[in-house]
Amino acid sequence: MKYFCNPLNVNYRYQFNADPRRHGQLQICREAADPSMIFFHDRYYIFASMTLGVWVSDDLVCWENHRLPDSLPLYDYAPDVRVLGDWVYFCASNREHACDRWRTKDILNGPYEKIEGSFPYWDPNLFADDDGRVYFYWGCSNQTPIYGVELDPKTMQPIGEKKELVFGNPYAIGYERIGENNTTFPASEEEVEAKYRAFHEAQGIPESMVPEEVKPLIRGMFSNRPYIEGAWMDKHNGRYYLQYAAPGTQYNTYSDGVYVSEHPLGPFTLAENNPYSYKPGGFLPGAGHGSTMQDGQGNFWHTSTMRISVNHDFERRVGLWPAGFDEDGELFCNQRYGDWPMPVSGKPDDPWRNPSWMLLSVHKKASASSAVSGHEPEKVLEENVQTWWRAASDSRDEWLCVDLGKGFDVHAVQINFADDKLDIPCPGEIRPGSQARYIEEADHVTQWKLEGSVDGKSWFVIEDKTQAKTDLSHDLIVREDGFTARYLRLSSIAVPYGQNPAVSGLRIFGLGAGERPEVPRFTAKRTNDLDMLVQIEQQENTLGYNILFGSSPKKLYHSDMIFKAGEQRIGALIQGRDYYVRVDAFNENRITEGTCVKLN
Repeated sequence: MKYFCNPLNVNYRYQFNADPRRHGQLQICREAADPSMIFFHDRYYIFASMTLGVWVSDDLVCWENHRLPDSLPLYDYAPDVRVLGDWVYFCASNREHACDRWRTKDILNGPYEKIEGSFPYWDPNLFADDDGRVYFYWGCSNQTPIYGVELDPKTMQPIGEKKELVFGNPYAIGYERIGENNTTFPASEEEVEAKYRAFHEAQGIPESMVPEEVKPLIRGMFSNRPYIEGAWMDKHNGRYYLQYAAPGTQYNTYSDGVYVSEHPLGPFTLAENNPYSYKPGGFLPGAGHGSTMQDGQGNFWHTSTMRISVNHDFERRVGLWPAGFDEDGELFCNQRYGDWPMPVSGKPDDPWRNPSWMLLSVHKKASASSAVSGHEPEKVLEENVQTWWRAASDSRDEWLCVDLGKGFDVHAVQINFADDKLDIPCPGEIRPGSQARYIEEADHVTQWKLEGSVDGKSWFVIEDKTQAKTDLSHDLIVREDGFTARYLRLSSIAVPYGQNPAVSGLRIFGLGAGERPEVPRFTAKRTNDLDMLVQIEQQENTLGYNILFGSSPKKLYHSDMIFKAGEQRIGALIQGRDYYVRVDAFNENRITEGTCVKLN
C-alpha cells in the first residue's frame, strides 16, 4: 500500500509579491493553488497557480515537478487544463486582455499550439460533453456571477451569448459568508459607500483620478460579499455538476459548492449536499477552488486549495481527497481526517474508509535546542499550521524533539516547515501588473535528519535527508511495518535562503494499545437559519473530535475536526434544510462513533 498526507508532498515555489495595495512592499511566501488535475495517457497531472510547471505522478503519491514552456501564461492564476480527445487544452486567467489557449499531445515535451483568444476572463474551465459539444465557464468576483457559454470545438470561439449561471447568496447559504468560520454577513450599500469614501481620503487619491473599471473593485473590498469563483464542470449519469468556490481563499472555510442541472448551461439548482468540499478544522484547513476527476481504477478524487495565509493571503497549498457520487447522484468528498495519511491501493476503493493510523503527537510535549519568543517548541504540536517553532539561529546544531509520553507503534511522520517573515532581496525581476511578482526560478533544498528513541538515550535513524537535493516543505515519511518510539528528534536542519529553521507541525501517526474513547456526549442546536452550536462534554482518554453533519444519518458528508471539548459554532448551513449531527471521538488508539441526532 502507498500513502500520502495533505498537503501534497511537492515543491512549493517561493513568490516575491509586490502587491500594489501595499505600495509595492515585498511579501514573500510559498504558494500553489487552484489545481486542475487530469488523467492522461495513464498518468496524473496537476497544474496549479504560480508553480512554473506541472506535477506528474503514476500513482497519486509520488509527484515530480516538470517545468513548462515560458510561452505559456505561467504568471496568470488558475490554470485550466482539460483533455479533449488526443489533445490537452491549457489556458489561465487575465482580466487585462483576451486570454489565449494552447493545446498539446505531449504535456512534458510539447509542442504547444496557440489558439487566439477573443475575450478576457478569470478562473476558466473548459468542458467537453459526450456529444462533442464544448462549453466554457468562468468568473471570480464578489460582484459578478459564474458565467457559461458554448464554444466552437474547432476555433474555441463563443457560440451565442454568455449566460449568468451561479450568483452568491450569503443570506441563505451559510458557507458563502466570509470570515473565519463563516461569521460575517455582507455590508449594506450605505456602509460600503462610507468605507469607500474613507479609503480615498486615507489614501489621498481623488475619486476623479480612479478609472471607472477600478471603482467597483475597490467597493467590493468593503462589501463583505463572498467571492464566487473557481468553476469546474463534471457530468455523471446524464446530470451536469457545476462546482464553484466560496467565500475567499484566505479563510478556513474556503470550500467548493455544487449546482446541478439537466443541461450544461442550466438552469442550475443548488445540490442537496453542500458545500461538498469543506474542511474548516484540523492542521491545515481549506478545501476550495479545485477539480474533480476519476482515476484509472474508477475512484473519484477532488483536489483543491488549502490555506496558510500568514505571510500573505495567497500563502496556500494543494490537497487531495477521495470523492464520488452516492446512490442519489449527490457529489461528495471525504475530508473527515483530511490531513492524515491516506492510502492509495491502486484498485477500486471505499472513499469513506477510516484512517489506518491515528494522530499521536497532539497534546504531547516538545523541547528544542533554542527558540525565539512566541515560537516555542510546543507550537509544533498544536495542530495549527499558522503557528510554529523557530530556532534562534540557522546552525545545523539546532534540534527539535517530541516526547509522546510512552512508546507507540509509529508508522508515519509528516514534517511541516514554515516561513517566518522572510526579509531578503528579490532574486529576480518583478513582473509588473495587478499581480506584480517574481516566482523563484532556482531550485532550493530542504535537509534534515529524523531519529527515534525509546528511552531518550539511545537513538536510531528513521530517515536521513542531510544530503537531499529536494525542497519538500511538507515531507512525509512512511514505515508501513512500523517501529516503536517514545521520542522523535529532528536535527541537522537546513532550509532555503539560510533561514533559521521553523516547523509548524512535527506530526506523528501510528497506533496505541490502549482503550478507545468513550462515546461522546454532546448537544446540537440550530441557533438561526445558517448556524448551529455543538456543545461537547469533556471526557478522559480523548484527543479530539470530529463533528459530522449532513442531510440524513447516512449522509454525514460534512465534518469539522476540533481538539478540545466545549462549544463549537458551525456556520455552513443552508436556509430551509434539515440536518443531522454526530460527534465522533478519537485518541491514539482508535475512533469511537457517537450517536446521530436531528438538528432542532
